[in-house]
Order: sequence, then C-alpha cells, then structure tokens
Amino acid sequence: MPAVASRGAGGRRRSMNEINMVPFIDVMLVLLIIFMVSAPMITTSVVDLPSVGKAKQRPEGVIEILVTSESQLKIKIDKGEPSTITLTQLAAQVKAAQNGSANIPVVISGDKQVRYETIVKVMDTLQKNGVQRVGLSVKQGG
Repeated sequence: MPAVASRGAGGRRRSMNEINMVPFIDVMLVLLIIFMVSAPMITTSVVDLPSVGKAKQRPEGVIEILVTSESQLKIKIDKGEPSTITLTQLAAQVKAAQNGSANIPVVISGDKQVRYETIVKVMDTLQKNGVQRVGLSVKQGG
C-alpha cells in the first residue's frame, strides 16, 4: 500500500509563499487621499528679490528695457520717452540704438509682478543676438 501524506502529529499547515497585497493597497489609498486633500492647500511662494545698499551710479548713455506687469516690453534710450516693442523687434532696436558701439550698456527693469521667465527671455534674446553688456536694474537702499 502506498504511503499517504498526512499532516503529521501536530497538525501543522504548510506556509504560504504569497505576499498579501491588501494592506499595501490600503496604505497607498490612504496616502493618495491625503495628498489629494492637501494639494490645493499648498500656496506658491513669492520670491522677494534683494535690493542693493551701495550700487554704482547708472552710466550716462544707457538703453533701458522696461518690462511692465502685463509682460509688455518698452525701450527707453537715454532718458527719452519709452516706446512699445515686441520681443522679436527687441534685438534689432537695441543694436540700432547702440550704433555699432558694444560699450553702451543695456539695463532691464522689470515690474515686481512680472514673471521671472519673461525677464530671462529678454536677456536670452539679447545675448543670442550679440549684445554684450546686459544688466538688471535694482532698488537702491534697504
């Protein structure tokens, strides 16, 4: 007669080699709910740009690019009246105002409400078109 597999005297069961996924799924669903509830409560931070205590005086001949709060560009040459331009016209206008002299500095003045991305686009456009002296305007004082 063949030997029959029995449980043995103690009645031990064979252990399962599978992982129970139910607790893992429960924890993940709780974390998902927590993140979904807390995400709308996160506020975006405002970067307060530093001011300069002792800045050099502005040079006499300067080309100023004004970026308004509506991300509109204006060019102002030697304390004249600002005229509205587009980003595509910017490099040509600055080159024309410099009259071939790369020593005339270009200062970018941005409104506090302007996105940093807009200022970077203006700087990038000027540098790609060979304008050498580009700076940012800051508040004087503390």
